Amino acid sequence: MNPQQTLLLTHWYFPHKIVSWQDAVTLHFLGKADVVVEYAEEISSPSTTIKMPAVMRLKKKLSRTKRGVKFSRINVYTRDRFTCCYCNTQLPARKLTYDHVTPRARGGRTTWENIVTSCYGCNSKKANRTPAEASMRLARAPFQPKTLPLTPPFMDVNRVPNEWRDFCRPQASAGIV
Repeated sequence: MNPQQTLLLTHWYFPHKIVSWQDAVTLHFLGKADVVVEYAEEISSPSTTIKMPAVMRLKKKLSRTKRGVKFSRINVYTRDRFTCCYCNTQLPARKLTYDHVTPRARGGRTTWENIVTSCYGCNSKKANRTPAEASMRLARAPFQPKTLPLTPPFMDVNRVPNEWRDFCRPQASAGIV
């Protein structure tokens, strides 16, 4: 992680997202977040000098779910609980991919209703076939979610700044490794 970034926590001290130090300073001066931990580096202007924020906490409560869910790889993994829809194995995000139930070569589209989370082994086994042709059964049918739970930002906990370590812990089921 870049020391020019700030870890933003929910009001419950749960990692929410990573923002630039400029956005962090703006949130602080707008009264929307409090600085919890600072870096040693300073930010200077002609009239003031402050320490660069390393970790900040939002003052207001966030909604527990995302509404109007956009299609993205991470949102597909979240919908499927980071679990392969063929072998039902839960894995970290780096060991997952997504699969077109109806292959693209056969007119399958990249939509919520045609994409499922898959491990690399099952994706390779299915290849350019439908699940029925590959003698594979879907554990659950793909669907477009109306909401998704909030997911923490993806961080390698061994590579985050020391100032963040008390607020980050490995959560393989949430794709953080």
